[in-house]
Amino acid sequence: MKVKNNILQHKVKLTPLEKLLINRLQNDLPLVPEPFLMIANELGCDESEVITSLQNLLDKGVITRFGPLFDISKKQGAFSLCALKVAQSKVDDVAKLVNSYPQVAHNYLREHEWNMWFVLATSSPQELEDAYQDIVTKSNCVGINCPKEREFFVGLYLPV
Repeated sequence: MKVKNNILQHKVKLTPLEKLLINRLQNDLPLVPEPFLMIANELGCDESEVITSLQNLLDKGVITRFGPLFDISKKQGAFSLCALKVAQSKVDDVAKLVNSYPQVAHNYLREHEWNMWFVLATSSPQELEDAYQDIVTKSNCVGINCPKEREFFVGLYLPV
């Protein structure tokens, strides 16, 4: 086992269905009342097998998240990637503070001088600036605010 970017990495043996499922779910999830049934029919198995396999992949850490990715460029509002310099002794408290804001979409800890990164999503640039300043003030940490200027789409497909 190896540790890379604070993630424990180890080899995992995947079942044939897990491999098919990983490949299938990277493209899209059908917007139908029973998407897992539709995928099961495509893959030649039962809906319960799809759901169980997906849960097993999450439990084993093969995938860390299963959920939608939204095209935020189609939603009006303001978006920013922000970072804080947080003393190691304050990481837990500052993470709780940052995560308490409904405008925070993600919050990640990194091994770097700027060690806490989070995304703010608000309905206006002023709300974004207010939330950012409030977090910096309440955390008593130095921060940087990098508002989105341009949207890039990087298609990524990792076949198994």
